[in-house]
Amino acid sequence: MSETRTGPAGNIPEYTVSEISGAVKRTLEGAFGRVRVRGEITELKRYPSGHIYLSLKDEGGKIAGVVWKSAVPRLGLEPENGVEVIAQGRITAYGERSSYQLVIERLEYAGAGALLARIEMLRLRLAGEGLFDAARKPPIPLLPRVVGVVTSERGAVIQDIRTTILRRFPRPILLWPVAVQGEGAAAQIAAAIAGFDALPEGGPVPRPDVLIVARGGGSLEDLMAFNEEAVVRAAAACRIPLISAVGHETDTTLIDFAAARRAPTPTAAAEMAVPSRSELAADLAQKAARLIGALNRLSQECRLRLQRAERGLPDLPALVGTARQRLDDRAARLLLALPNLVAARRAALVDVERHLPAPWQIIQARRNAMALLGQRLRSGLQHATAQRREGAARITHRLTDAPLRAALREARSRLEGIAGRLEAVSPEAVLKRGFILVFDRKGAPVTQAAAVKPGAELRLHFADGDVRTVAGGRGEQRQGSLAL
Repeated sequence: MSETRTGPAGNIPEYTVSEISGAVKRTLEGAFGRVRVRGEITELKRYPSGHIYLSLKDEGGKIAGVVWKSAVPRLGLEPENGVEVIAQGRITAYGERSSYQLVIERLEYAGAGALLARIEMLRLRLAGEGLFDAARKPPIPLLPRVVGVVTSERGAVIQDIRTTILRRFPRPILLWPVAVQGEGAAAQIAAAIAGFDALPEGGPVPRPDVLIVARGGGSLEDLMAFNEEAVVRAAAACRIPLISAVGHETDTTLIDFAAARRAPTPTAAAEMAVPSRSELAADLAQKAARLIGALNRLSQECRLRLQRAERGLPDLPALVGTARQRLDDRAARLLLALPNLVAARRAALVDVERHLPAPWQIIQARRNAMALLGQRLRSGLQHATAQRREGAARITHRLTDAPLRAALREARSRLEGIAGRLEAVSPEAVLKRGFILVFDRKGAPVTQAAAVKPGAELRLHFADGDVRTVAGGRGEQRQGSLAL
């Protein structure tokens, strides 16, 4: 510390603000050094610079904390509000604000209770988004062509899976090695799942038909990579049926909820992925035996049904013999029936002939009837002629009556007057007085000279006939034309 100064107040030393801030900072950093602080994360903020600012609190107090950008990748977990953690770092003072803070270098969950609370909170949130719905999960194929495995390339897990698949039904195994715990494990697992899902069908690298994500047992902290949100979302989005086999049978991670199936162990996952060849062969043999038995039973039932139908059918040879005998009988009766029919018809004809009159008698009767009709016709004609003559005489007598003759004379006079008037207005009478009618070539009457163009064909109608001519110009005279 720089030299102290005394003032009028006596022996009380006098310091500058910077001196006090520096002294406090040195005291804090010297007294505490590196510390581990337990508390609940609150007031979490991420800045564009990459730094993270937060606070740790408990029932009695709160301390500010900061995670520099360079320490974020090595932090150990993703900080979230409401999670109880143990922060490891250094206590330092920030003189410009007269505050102290914890420079955090690493975070870890504060016991299993904090881990479980965080996992449950994340599970509820992802379940609310529908990531665990059964409708999203594709079915496991019966016999996959390729089995994909996401696990560590070292350890007993991959060996157990290989041994189980080889024993049950040998299938090609495509391994994507990842770290199954520690920093970056969650990112590697999520990338492996997404990488398998992105493989194209028929590409150079075969696309698996089923995917196994596995690791051996461990503590809750060791299995935390499979509880990370990125891993769970990658498993839920994977279109390849995924089997999770993380930890032992009693261990449950969030990837189990998003996977299509959950296996208690990696060995059980391999058993779910591929069927047992011996079991398939036994099942096939059993089904073949059942099929053969069913066919035999069906054949036996058909045979019995055919036998029963056969017993119900009549004796065909007997039917044919009866029909043949009936045919012979009908043929014999037909041979006898024809002569009998002819004889019966002949007898009937003779009997009818016996009752018929002689032809000359019929002719004489018809002749007598004709003579009678002729006599009646002559009498009727004479009577009708007499009646017509009497009628004509009466009509002639009426016509010669004086009033009738007077009426006829009056009607004749009236008719002659009407005929004279009609003759006076008749167009033919006008034409006889020297007038003519002019028609164009279509037969339409021409009533004005202006309507006639030079060279137009005209028809002149006189009282005794027609004359055709061609119109010339005004005042023009020429042979065979009419000047208008």
